[in-house]
Amino acid sequence: MLAIAGFVWLGMPVSRSHLTESGMRASLSKAGRLLRTVRYLRPGQISDRVARRLRAAPKVGGPVPPLRAVTAGWTPCAGRSPSLVGPSRFRFLAREADLDGLAGWNDASMPKLWLYNLHYFDDLLADGAATRQAWHLALVDRWINDNPPLAGNGWEPYTLSRRIVNWIAAALAGLPLDEKARESLARQTRALAGMLEFHLLGNHLFANAKALIFAGAYFSGPEAERWLNTGLAIMARELDEQVLADGGHFELSPMYHALILEDAIDLVQLAAVYPDALGRAAADQDWAGRAARMIDWLAAMSHPDGEIAFFNDAAFGQARNLAQLCAYAGRAGISAAPSPPALAHLADSGYVRLREGPWCVFFDAAPVGPDYIPGHAHADTLSLEISLAGARLITNTGTSTYAPGPEREAERATSAHATVELDGANSSEVWASFRVGRRARPASVSTKVAGGALHARGAHDGYRFLAGRPVHARDVRVTAGAVSIVDRIEGGGRHAAVGRFPLHPDVDRVEQIEGGFRLVMPDGRAVRVAVAGADALAIEQGHYAPEFGICRPRPVLVWRAARDLPIEVTVEFLA
Repeated sequence: MLAIAGFVWLGMPVSRSHLTESGMRASLSKAGRLLRTVRYLRPGQISDRVARRLRAAPKVGGPVPPLRAVTAGWTPCAGRSPSLVGPSRFRFLAREADLDGLAGWNDASMPKLWLYNLHYFDDLLADGAATRQAWHLALVDRWINDNPPLAGNGWEPYTLSRRIVNWIAAALAGLPLDEKARESLARQTRALAGMLEFHLLGNHLFANAKALIFAGAYFSGPEAERWLNTGLAIMARELDEQVLADGGHFELSPMYHALILEDAIDLVQLAAVYPDALGRAAADQDWAGRAARMIDWLAAMSHPDGEIAFFNDAAFGQARNLAQLCAYAGRAGISAAPSPPALAHLADSGYVRLREGPWCVFFDAAPVGPDYIPGHAHADTLSLEISLAGARLITNTGTSTYAPGPEREAERATSAHATVELDGANSSEVWASFRVGRRARPASVSTKVAGGALHARGAHDGYRFLAGRPVHARDVRVTAGAVSIVDRIEGGGRHAAVGRFPLHPDVDRVEQIEGGFRLVMPDGRAVRVAVAGADALAIEQGHYAPEFGICRPRPVLVWRAARDLPIEVTVEFLA
């Protein structure tokens, strides 16, 4: 809502006394940011937000549909660490708490994401789940008793989707769910079917569709067929849109890619459990083929240590790693032996991997994500990560929290990434927890092998709103002996550029020397960093967020240059 006459600004009443010049400027700035954000939404997202406020709550009552006959059991993907550490004690996001010590399943003193994890029931499929079966059955019963339909975090569509899949997969793996639990599953699926997340789309709608497919296959009868058909129809559309031609997930987060890949393998396995219900859809929608391409993409975006690179929202511990997913795919009959080439340009996603000698470099020449759902984007365009001899050297910050506040804002900011910040601004206008206003657009992306080196180049226009409409371009060159990065800022006027190279916390020593820096890796290998074209160098303090709830201090190599454009700075890592 935007109305000066009624003194209402974006839905907030404003008194005449508050309409100072500075206050008006601040309000206009916020209004502009909001408009730059919502202009990319699809009409269906907006209409569904309105409809969700107007439609009646879904009816969840009804008879329990009969179960469908199975032809095989369920084998979960290995590698999920247990989160249930006692009969009612949980550990999520590096924080441990006992349900008996909380104010119920929706304790407002706990972080929202922690509570979501509590309602997911992921531990039902974690390593060693069979040894905790009695705890699991008691918690299923307790959840049903404590969470009446449509009340609390556990009845939101995404938590419903995760829990429905986990309960059904656990039942197929041998967890003896009773009639009460099956009745609750039917109620949960009816609730989900009545509030699918068309206002969000992306990985949320994918999870909704997967849950409907699981429930529609697990149960039988007319109602189950409706769930199944709805889920399959959505899945067909979403697979076409969300899995890019190069195998990447369109939200361009390696972490979410791995989560969606596990979902795809789950669907392949479910089709083997229920071949009559799902065999044709699995073939028509090419579940196995898409999963194989997604494995190839994940291999290209995994460091030599086997774990994901940190671009956009990313953290360890949320998704299975490459080796675990390859093993899971193999058990599902999907051929998975990925071997990325030395120069891998994932053109549909925008990422580039360059590997030569002891170096492995990941270069982000990608958009921040789909325009209508960039919620997991960071302002990290043209950032890079580097491993040397299998150990991480340069890393982006990662993600420790989704909670709104300074930490979330800092971890999404350009300054938290191995790229160039101009005039203290973010290259994409990230704000709140999951919002993006203006966004950087990559351009002139190219790769080549020439002169005994691997090359990648890209530019972006994320600073076009600044005076002189500056453009940042980055060239990356990798040989067996060195990684060279040339940053060039072109445009008009005087600007202050800051280039950052955040070091992995395990780098043993770092010191500033004439014309650059000297580092010592954990294995004792010395690395010299030569910098040319900067006005000043420094070693500053930053933090590394390898998992949700965890922040580790680490040094950041920094160069600064403030002058009329163009500015060109070269940084070379030599080992």
